[in-house]
Amino acid sequence: MDKERYIFEKFSDKKNGDDGALVGKWVFSKDLFVQNIHFKRSWLSLRQIAVKSMLVNISDAVAMNARPKYALLGLELPKEIGISEIDELCGGFLDICKKFNIKIIGGDTISGDRISISVTIISKTKKAVFRKGAKIGDFIAFTGNLGSVIKDFGILENGGKIDENSKFITPDLKSDFFYKAAKFTTSAMDISDGLSQDLSRLLEKNGAGIKFLKNLSKDELFSGEEYEILFTFAKKNRDKILKIAKKTATKITIFGEIAELSADTKFSDLSKKHHFE
Repeated sequence: MDKERYIFEKFSDKKNGDDGALVGKWVFSKDLFVQNIHFKRSWLSLRQIAVKSMLVNISDAVAMNARPKYALLGLELPKEIGISEIDELCGGFLDICKKFNIKIIGGDTISGDRISISVTIISKTKKAVFRKGAKIGDFIAFTGNLGSVIKDFGILENGGKIDENSKFITPDLKSDFFYKAAKFTTSAMDISDGLSQDLSRLLEKNGAGIKFLKNLSKDELFSGEEYEILFTFAKKNRDKILKIAKKTATKITIFGEIAELSADTKFSDLSKKHHFE
């Protein structure tokens, strides 16, 4: 049973189902970042934990063409954590907030047995981009390279060390590209659970299938926490998208077309679901 979907359906609302909820011109998004689920203390420094927890939340706003303005922080911290460690953690939050011009305006803290971070990002948009909106014949693309995170995660799981520039440590958000390209896109979402799983969600939302134009590796399909952008756009806008990609030094991979849903075009996600496991 997909418990995540079951819970989601308990709170079904027309504003649910995207990377954030649009209320007027404001977009509200929220994610959890929890020790021993999303990371282990031996993998990341406290500053890196704070930085990543903010970036994965900002990613949701970017994918909806919304610019983050405010944040609410919920922190569960172990009782034994010291002042210098708290300073390191808070420094990471503040560094990212400064980079994206975000103000932390409230939240809550409790003591516990692990580090748990809950971030609510409040963003503003002139024109939101949703998961629904793709048209038959639209190209399907993603930013950046996929596959490195699953490899680095495997190294960490086996007790090894990874490069400090790994996207597992610090996601590389493609905000410069997407804020310029958004007006030419028809749908979008960030790739947090792996391309396979997130592509299936996008196609389901649009009641569509896919015609693949490129073979993708298992690493590209199943690597989670990439935080690249999955998006669709009309073929007539291909040159505009590629021009923006070049100007912002962003790699774009066009790998498919939106197709009428049929037995031949239906996409089946074979990735392992990780929530509640």
